[in-house]
Amino acid sequence: MIALLLALQATVTEALPADVSAAAAQTVVDASRGGINYLDLMLKASIPVKLIVLLLLAGSFISWVIVFRKARVLKAADRAADDFEARFWSGADLGKLYASAADRNRAVDGLEAIFESGFREYSRLSGRRGLDSRSQLEGTQRAMRTTYAREVDGLERNLELLANIGSNAPYVGLVGTVFGIMVTMHDMISSGEQAGIASVAPGISEALFATAIGLFVAIPATWAYNRFTTRVERLSVRYETFAEEFSSILQRQSGSDE
Repeated sequence: MIALLLALQATVTEALPADVSAAAAQTVVDASRGGINYLDLMLKASIPVKLIVLLLLAGSFISWVIVFRKARVLKAADRAADDFEARFWSGADLGKLYASAADRNRAVDGLEAIFESGFREYSRLSGRRGLDSRSQLEGTQRAMRTTYAREVDGLERNLELLANIGSNAPYVGLVGTVFGIMVTMHDMISSGEQAGIASVAPGISEALFATAIGLFVAIPATWAYNRFTTRVERLSVRYETFAEEFSSILQRQSGSDE
């Protein structure tokens, strides 16, 4: 493979005029010495490529905002679930737990919100005459399912946008690559230059730069989406398990035969 590339390079160099060959060689030497100036590469890119790169950078900014916010939300949800489960299974009085959860001076979410909605509905139905324990339990379970769905939906908020950024960014980068190559070929044909490394290298570089930006945006967004989805699923199972266990406690207290 290396021998084939060397032979191809020698063939292209021999086919070019001496001044073009020298320019290409000088370009390679300058690149090897100074590296790639990405800012200069961006500034000299064609307008379509610039627009696509700016679009990708905007997507990257949005995805990182979602990542930091979602990480903070999920961490707080885990901590709140641990704290409430510790209080709930410590044998504390359910009435006192409900009074604490129903305090409107503080925000209630997660497991505590599920408990609060279930116990509130159970207490309300218990005060009705002629309503059997089975109906009370079913009403309580419906209230907890509603709160459960609302809490999980809050945890999943913006994950869809993160998934779209991660899945579409590489294709947007490829669009920039196609435009970059098209513009390079058009300019080369219009100027009448021979197809050499020196003439096509800048255009190819900006085209590949768009692809690299697309991958730079997609990789962390996709990783974060997979990570957060797993954490949300774990919290979802945790919420659902608690709701079932709390229903069993209420069932025993009401003497239901269900």
